[in-house]
Amino acid sequence: MPGGTEFARLKKRVTDLKLNTVCQSASCPNIGECWNNKALTVMILGDICTRSCRFCDVTTGRPQAVDEDEPRRVAKILGELDLNHTVITSVDRDDLVDGGARIWAATLNACHEFAPSMSVEVLVPDFKGDLASVDTVLAANPDVFAHNLETVPRLSREVRVQASYKRSFAVLKHARSKGALTKTGIMLGLGETREEVEQVIDQLAELELTILTLGQYLQPTRKHLEITEYVSPGVFDALRDYGLSRGIEHIESGPLVRSSYHAEGQAKLIRRMQTRPGYGQIGAASLVDPPTV
Repeated sequence: MPGGTEFARLKKRVTDLKLNTVCQSASCPNIGECWNNKALTVMILGDICTRSCRFCDVTTGRPQAVDEDEPRRVAKILGELDLNHTVITSVDRDDLVDGGARIWAATLNACHEFAPSMSVEVLVPDFKGDLASVDTVLAANPDVFAHNLETVPRLSREVRVQASYKRSFAVLKHARSKGALTKTGIMLGLGETREEVEQVIDQLAELELTILTLGQYLQPTRKHLEITEYVSPGVFDALRDYGLSRGIEHIESGPLVRSSYHAEGQAKLIRRMQTRPGYGQIGAASLVDPPTV
């Protein structure tokens, strides 16, 4: 159960500043560990999602109006925490023309102002495939651009309902073609085969993805998708080794791994990658095409 002095202090600050976190909204099992280490994932654009993914515990419904002051509040608390690295995510806002990209950019710009030494990872939605919205986020210079595939192509429509593997892959491909340091995550235990996961890893390696997370799906409530398998730690280890052998720089793989788990520990890797000669020079023409699904 979450507890501890730092956890209680951070929870109070989040409440006082009326911030949303995916740690709370998505019922993350690691909230106690992360918050006691002053690591949290802020969720912008409200706490009501326009989508109804069958694995996710974030509330679905009609979101409230955009809070124009939210970027300042987010940057303020992150600046106060004196973090080396942080993760920002959001609900899907399909009700907005740009999917919320303008607020994403404003939040990043405010973070650069309030916490200039902090690296920022963005975990973005797919913006319904609108690459202009993706460019709006990229123009605000995130240190890591993350978007989750969530599962293998065969299961994508069943798991994510209003999204698709092909569209998500295209978002990652576009961000990589712009020179972004890219990251994605996959859940296991939804009925995928090991061979299917390895095929996805192969595609991500061709994309020159930098960071991959692999974690066990846990059913939030009885209304969500059922777990088909509790994947053994040995399989997580084997998949991590396979991904590393294919050239992916960093892989977090284990039952309780989530998209932002140990993200603060990846800051050194991020800075090392950013100074690598030629990194970010790859062109879109040399990238693999999104798989047909």
